[in-house]
Amino acid sequence: MLTLSGQGVLQIEELTLAFVLCALVGVEREIRQKSAGLRTHTLVGVSAALFMLISKYGFTDVLSREVILDPSRVAAQVVSGIGFIGGGVIFMRRDVVRGLTTAASIWFAAAIGMACGAGLFVLSVTTMIGYGVIMLAFPALARRLPRSRDLATEIRISYQDGRGLLRSILIRCTELRFAISRVRLDREAGLISGEAADIAVDEQDQIARAGGAGSSVTISMLVKGKRPASHLIAALSDIDGVREVGLAKADEPGLE
Repeated sequence: MLTLSGQGVLQIEELTLAFVLCALVGVEREIRQKSAGLRTHTLVGVSAALFMLISKYGFTDVLSREVILDPSRVAAQVVSGIGFIGGGVIFMRRDVVRGLTTAASIWFAAAIGMACGAGLFVLSVTTMIGYGVIMLAFPALARRLPRSRDLATEIRISYQDGRGLLRSILIRCTELRFAISRVRLDREAGLISGEAADIAVDEQDQIARAGGAGSSVTISMLVKGKRPASHLIAALSDIDGVREVGLAKADEPGLE
């Protein structure tokens, strides 16, 4: 009976394990509606496992005294190449970096696939358990960690005038548990400063004094919260009518 070297039951089991474990990673990313989901992570993991098997068994027919097999060379190229895929899901929007966790999960899927292809079953399953702890338990733990409330961050928001968006912005800050200490509102007609509550209540009066609706309004706010300011910036960016959100420039005068 003809036996194909490196193409037996063991190699199929290694590919199958890579398929199952990396599919689990993809399911978690798919549930969170990330750009790289079930198909991407499964393909990356199985491909990495196949590369490892090729590295281990694919060159046995050319081995001789002059040719020495070095499986680590192909593995090293997989590690380098997977960075291009991970880098493709990282992007920056309005001072907020997104996609870092998704890129890390793609990197993880490649590592799981390589481990399965190398026959390290115990390490593969153990690391997969660690992935579940990181993605499921760590977010709850991070929310319970004490954070300093003494440091305030100044952010700038530009939005369409005359649509009552300032009230929506302040409500969104409150929902995310950010305290607003000062608000400076700039218009083409002048500068209006005051407490956040006063601006929310008197928004329509300020619009009338500033010269009507339809123009662009830019406000600067000092915010404090338990979460990073990037979470607030991302949430405010999703409000319809908000044109730009970002951290205030260092060379601009402070609010206090």
